[in-house]
Amino acid sequence: MIGAGAAAAAGAVAYAFAPRAPYDEIAAEIRKPLAPGASPDLSYLVHYATLAANSHNTQPWLFSHDGSRGAIRPDFLRATPAADANHHHIFASLGCAAENLALAAQAAGWPADIAFVPTGEGHVEVDIGDGQAGHDKLFDAITRRQCTRSPYDGRAVPVDELKQLEAAAQIPGARMILVTEPERIEQVLEMVVAANTTQVNDPAFRKELKHWLRFGAATAVRRRDGLYSPCSGNPALPDWLGRAIFDFVFTAGSENDRYAKQIRSSAGLAVFVSDHDDRAHWVQAGRSYQRFALASTALGIRHAFLNQPIEIPAARRDFAQWLGGGVSPDLIVRFGYGDPMPYSLRRPIEDVIVGMA
Repeated sequence: MIGAGAAAAAGAVAYAFAPRAPYDEIAAEIRKPLAPGASPDLSYLVHYATLAANSHNTQPWLFSHDGSRGAIRPDFLRATPAADANHHHIFASLGCAAENLALAAQAAGWPADIAFVPTGEGHVEVDIGDGQAGHDKLFDAITRRQCTRSPYDGRAVPVDELKQLEAAAQIPGARMILVTEPERIEQVLEMVVAANTTQVNDPAFRKELKHWLRFGAATAVRRRDGLYSPCSGNPALPDWLGRAIFDFVFTAGSENDRYAKQIRSSAGLAVFVSDHDDRAHWVQAGRSYQRFALASTALGIRHAFLNQPIEIPAARRDFAQWLGGGVSPDLIVRFGYGDPMPYSLRRPIEDVIVGMA
């Protein structure tokens, strides 16, 4: 252990003086607002769609179009089976992207209708029309939205703003349930800790998570996906060093302590539920969450996922019962006030456009 510590220290010192990849510049470039071209401008629409939330920043989507009809299909090569065995998060991510795309289309004067097509594995179809450009504050928030994985300052969110968030998240088949009572927040914390302990102790989960971690800026810039360490409040390290010490520092105890601090510093929790547990409704839950995320961003409210009780089937069933039954819990988010973190990167849009629908 002494030898490993000395190696880690030496590596960290060397990394501190090494040239940095232009991470911040690339993150800022990715989030530059774009002006639409001729309808349908797929590059413009996909630019905004890919800024949507998605699990592990795997960006599990592929875009195509045929005239006024667009499609968002799942990219199962970017699946995370240890955390998402039934692809629930993939289809929720498609819903997030579809909501961003529809808002961008509306801002350009192209009203868009979103529908789920169950054929084959299922995909999202977006029909784009012509109309008047409509300004929506949710669209303005797309380039600023992030999952802020840090402790918050404990301040309560005003009641009128909570009502705005609830209204934004209400869509056919899905909605948000607020949890702001301290005792109920503690009960959710217990479920998060239990599910997180199960995951951290699962070798397949650890291997999968490690695969999607980007410890250093150079690797993050080269891959432009995955979870960059500073985005979670961890220090940037050379990739070889981060992978070498991961198993020593990533423990159930340390992770559970971190989640406890984060949850207890939050103003509350938002649980996104849908009417049925199927792919069409997972998409709707993703749309509901994305609207909440953009509305909270517009109000200066931070948020981050706490999906561990959703990712273990038995824990998800227990969580559904805790909610009172009759709904399918799809996503759990904490929210509150805090400072921004570094933004995650996105792959070039040409990497996710696959041609005609």
